[in-house]
Amino acid sequence: MKPIAMLQLCLACAIFIVAAGSAKAWALSPSAWKVVQTLALYSAGNLLMLRLVRQLGMATAFSLSAVLQLVAVNALAILVYGERVGTVEGFGLVLAVVAVALITLAPRLS
Repeated sequence: MKPIAMLQLCLACAIFIVAAGSAKAWALSPSAWKVVQTLALYSAGNLLMLRLVRQLGMATAFSLSAVLQLVAVNALAILVYGERVGTVEGFGLVLAVVAVALITLAPRLS
């Protein structure tokens, strides 16, 4: 993967993480401003994802983005909001990371 694509992927994921935090803030204290902010952030993240789909292909771009978001959003939920992840959910997180690693690396291993 080219460095610019990796940078765009990281930026998109960072935007999605901020959007998830904004969505949680809206859930705790609903307001029109928080909805607008959340929608704007998700829209910006998705616009970056469109560029990545063109550069990396749909499967790779969305798989990498999904696993990065999965790990980062769970870390945010646990560390910032004090949410708990059970054993089954934790096992699911590990399986998701392994699945994306296989999707991403499989073409290079064949």
